[in-house]
Amino acid sequence: MTETETNDPSIEAPTAMDRFISTLAVGLTLVAIAWASDLFRLVGLLLYTEQFLSGIIAIAVPLVLLSIRGNRERNHTKIPWYDLILSLTVFFAAMYMAVRYPALAELVSDAPLDGLIPGIIVVVLLIECLRRTVGNVLTGLVLFFILLGIFGHHLPGKLAGKEILTRDLFYYLAWDPTSILGVPLKIVTSIVMAFVFFGQVLTKSGGSTFFTEISMVLVGRYRGGQAKIAVTASGFFGSISGSVVSNVVTTGVISIPLMRSAGYRGVQAGAIEAVASTGGQLMPPIMGAAAFLMAEFLEIPYKEVVVAALIPAILYYVALFILADLEAARTNIKPMTREEIPSFIGVLKTGWYFPLPFIVLIVALFVYNYSPEMSALLAVLAIICTSVLFGYKGQRLTISSLLDAVRQTGHSVLDIIMIGAAAGIVIGILNVTGIGFGLSLVLVELGGTNIFLLLFVSAIVCILLGMGMPTVAVYLMLATLVAPALIEVGIDPMAAHLFILYFGMMSMITPPVAIAAFAAASLTGKDPMATGFAAMRFGWFAYLVPFLFVAVPELLMVGSVTSILLVFAKSVFGIWLISVTLMGYVIQPINFTKRALFGIAGIGMFLPDKVISIGIPLAMIGLIIGLATLGHEWMSSRSTSGKIVK
Repeated sequence: MTETETNDPSIEAPTAMDRFISTLAVGLTLVAIAWASDLFRLVGLLLYTEQFLSGIIAIAVPLVLLSIRGNRERNHTKIPWYDLILSLTVFFAAMYMAVRYPALAELVSDAPLDGLIPGIIVVVLLIECLRRTVGNVLTGLVLFFILLGIFGHHLPGKLAGKEILTRDLFYYLAWDPTSILGVPLKIVTSIVMAFVFFGQVLTKSGGSTFFTEISMVLVGRYRGGQAKIAVTASGFFGSISGSVVSNVVTTGVISIPLMRSAGYRGVQAGAIEAVASTGGQLMPPIMGAAAFLMAEFLEIPYKEVVVAALIPAILYYVALFILADLEAARTNIKPMTREEIPSFIGVLKTGWYFPLPFIVLIVALFVYNYSPEMSALLAVLAIICTSVLFGYKGQRLTISSLLDAVRQTGHSVLDIIMIGAAAGIVIGILNVTGIGFGLSLVLVELGGTNIFLLLFVSAIVCILLGMGMPTVAVYLMLATLVAPALIEVGIDPMAAHLFILYFGMMSMITPPVAIAAFAAASLTGKDPMATGFAAMRFGWFAYLVPFLFVAVPELLMVGSVTSILLVFAKSVFGIWLISVTLMGYVIQPINFTKRALFGIAGIGMFLPDKVISIGIPLAMIGLIIGLATLGHEWMSSRSTSGKIVK
């Protein structure tokens, strides 16, 4: 900052309240880092996990109340007196829970008054903070489940839950380790916060710019390279980002203007960015932090989740690449010029060290079997060391920028913390009332008559429940409500959880909510609904692949190497065939008949033989039809070009 900027009277100096709020945000992050790195135990302070989580609530809830107004406006300057009182009240209530947890947690059945009062305060203000950070959709869902916990015993038939007194319910929600102080909040405050911090430090060191430039080098010289840059950069950055919207905004400010300048229409540019950013949440190794939650739910090593999720994620981006390429060919969009593409040597020379933190992360996770949160912190240490030593285009991490990354992490995780607590409320109510078992039973009976119908209904439920919610919230809700029923009817647990994650993510690009498409539309200035429907077309494969990996385990790396490679190869060809059908273009525009033939061939490549058995492998039929139609189109295009030459 220059002297002129420093003395600019339009820039207000931070007030005492601003500094206090920043201190809370820094404290929130540092407490989480200390817990993730086991510093409490190293200094001799032995705590229950629930005591740590209560302490996090004691910081996070006041931070929301002080920094976000009741109308959801972020404003530090005019804090109403009642928000100050509420902040102090919930701080002391949560700290009381932290101190008294060992004595009062065992008295859920008695619900003593000295535990009930702070419990009610924490539950009520958590819900209010959920409303301020995430909005009305998830808040309404949580309130619905609380009412379900109180009145659920009046539900008909198998859905009827156990009757529980209101005071007992609130005490249970606050104190029981399977509710608010349960697994979702534990994962959010340890693993997710560590990776958010990782992403913040990477951004501060210039990592997002490096990945965009390396994407330009890799794909910018090909037709439609501007869109492929968006796809590549969003895949890189999105895999470590826990928020689709954050991914859209971070990479879209660069990629969308590039696409527009190349000739992509605004709706197309927004749609491609929305789909690419959504896919980042499905891309290993981090998958928007959902991978760690999935490993916890399935009680399996994290690396098994990564291995299973790899092929579907690669195919997702293959489909998007093919569509972007065909669109570029169809509309004659040229590659980037040589002058627009940075020097490969120059990019590597200035940012060669950026892959090192990811190598540290992967080695720590897979070779040394460190916990995800410790692995993330080691990767952060690698970023700090390399950035201080080398810098990126003169940009080095300083104590000030590192402290700012700590502060921004504290602010950016507030919504995820509230979501984790909300998920705990839902899980707790389903457990204590038994309604979750009843819901699974009803869905299982549906699946008993037709498993495809169960999958179809589950897909719709996942999209509806996921609308308007971040990745972590989507997965936590669906893993609680939908996945158990899929597993109960015999679907592989890994396939069931990936199924709900994929369709939960599709809510990001599916109108009417489609928050990823809406975020992209805000950058293009185009109609959000039109962007959403265009995103559905570009993201078509993600609506299909969950059904495929339920029926074809090879897509989840189950089977021999030969069978896995064969399924992967025919899936890629099937993606190309369906994409040609959607775009109506191969070498030149194609008519309806050829589009239909390519579509039939693509379906043949995808459909498992056990779905329809006619004695001949469906993939063979699809391959023959596809190659024959492609050969005819190639001959036709040569004939047409020959006539033009004459």
